Amino acid sequence: MKLLLDTHIWLWSLIEPNRLARRVRAALRSHDNELWLSPISVWEALILIEKGRVAVDVSAEFWIEEARRIAPMVEATLTSEVAILSRLVTLPHQDPADRFLLASAKIYGLTLVTGDRRLLLTKDVPVMSNR
Repeated sequence: MKLLLDTHIWLWSLIEPNRLARRVRAALRSHDNELWLSPISVWEALILIEKGRVAVDVSAEFWIEEARRIAPMVEATLTSEVAILSRLVTLPHQDPADRFLLASAKIYGLTLVTGDRRLLLTKDVPVMSNR
């Protein structure tokens, strides 16, 4: 299965793996699954670190590079097609990051791994719940 990690799932997998549901932890560890990450999640992580909502003991940029080296994933490239679809997906809110994640999952045929209740309700893509 090809899994696109929502930002919080990616961060928790690196910093607080005990926050992941047993099923999600197993899916992330399975060699049968391909893990994907959106540049939007990297951008969101940088903002969270800059605001102090995620604590790291090195620069945000260095932490991101180390995280990507330690746990490499396929990058869900942001394309014009993803950008256009991000405006067309059905969501009950206008969060641009969620729109890009949902559009990326749809374009690349990925299952979105999330605990976000708003995203769990989507019918646009398969979702793996962290609940």
